Amino acid sequence: MNKIFCICISIAANMKYSISLLTCLLITTFWHTSNAQTNWHPEKGKKYIILSEQSKSRVAIADIAARRIVWEWRPSVRPDIKPEHAKWFEAMSDAKPLENGKYILACASGGGVALIRVADKKTMLYAYAGGNTHSVEQLPDGNIVSASSTGNFMSIFVTTGKDDPEQTVRKDFYLHDGHNLVWDKKKKRLYTVSRDQLKTYNYNANKNNPAFILIDSVAMPDNGAHDLYRAYNKDALWLSAHSAIFKVDVQSKKAEKVNTRFGENIKSVSSGPQGYPTIIIRPKEKWWTDEVLDIEGNSIFKQQGLKIYKARWLL
Repeated sequence: MNKIFCICISIAANMKYSISLLTCLLITTFWHTSNAQTNWHPEKGKKYIILSEQSKSRVAIADIAARRIVWEWRPSVRPDIKPEHAKWFEAMSDAKPLENGKYILACASGGGVALIRVADKKTMLYAYAGGNTHSVEQLPDGNIVSASSTGNFMSIFVTTGKDDPEQTVRKDFYLHDGHNLVWDKKKKRLYTVSRDQLKTYNYNANKNNPAFILIDSVAMPDNGAHDLYRAYNKDALWLSAHSAIFKVDVQSKKAEKVNTRFGENIKSVSSGPQGYPTIIIRPKEKWWTDEVLDIEGNSIFKQQGLKIYKARWLL
């Protein structure tokens, strides 16, 4: 920016017009502002929610206090997404923070999965899973696993950092009605609830020839599992099923029903540290809503016209 400012001063001096200096200063200010907008970072003390937002097929970040969207990743306008691949990201279905919120891992019902750097919105990698993709996780070696409900499968994508999305190596595994995935970093396990069965998998940690081995399958109290998400700073998982929300103890695999005003048809559950209410998404129309609620039914964020499918705290 200093170089641009110096050039502007030089131009103004040669032209001997004060208006030229003013114009250049305005240009410099505009350049600085535009550049700042492409290097976004959450402000300390503020609370943000990541939205899988379908009205514009995007991942969005909302500032709770300001009650507005302050960041978005829209594949249809991204220069690092091929135009013919934008349709992969129609109907965003999940978006999870990684590495203390520096990255977001997202997927869409259109079949796309993507790793996004928050600061500059760069698409670090993306690929196609298909089959109405509902959830995605990153494995310790950088490979990515996704779950798709149509076709009953999960896919592992072998990542190299130089992948052509259409040539990415992919391995598929059977998963009935795949809607959710959680990778447990401490225990090095993959969890998913298929209908009413909590399944636990081992990962072989072979980056170039990845595979999952089923360890066990434990019955849950309710059918129609949808969301499975880690409970903040606890050895437990949030589970939204057909008619209730449960908290599942990872060690014992026991599920405890959570008393809440809304239990049925919950699309996502996300908790945080003290001062962060547990938030849910409960559709108002079909499968989406314009509002994020807490577990008691209080409004946390609302914007007319949005089609929010899932919401996660940015932590």
